[in-house]
Amino acid sequence: MAHFALLDKNNVVLRVESVSNNVFKDEVEGVVFLRSLYGQDNNFKQTSYNGNFRKNYAGISHTYDAARDAFIAPQPFASWVLNEQSCQWEAPVPMPTDGKMYSWDESTLNWIESV
Repeated sequence: MAHFALLDKNNVVLRVESVSNNVFKDEVEGVVFLRSLYGQDNNFKQTSYNGNFRKNYAGISHTYDAARDAFIAPQPFASWVLNEQSCQWEAPVPMPTDGKMYSWDESTLNWIESV
């Protein structure tokens, strides 16, 4: 099963469609198939659950960045910065790795242990 993100005119993901591997051999054929169903004006990009290409799996409201050839989630907090290698947002302070649950507190720019 292959997955394709439908993009709006600003390259924002509107939805993700699944296409059987029996329908196409590559991304071009998958896009042709989906356009035959939804219209030729639609823009589709293939996405991958395991990040084999386009760095991250596309989700609704994610953006496709053509320069990076990557799907990027919306920035979760103003203080977080984009990791250029993974195209994922990172907190300015790493989350503790002590096995406890944490949530980000933007007002203190730190992780708060969840109770």
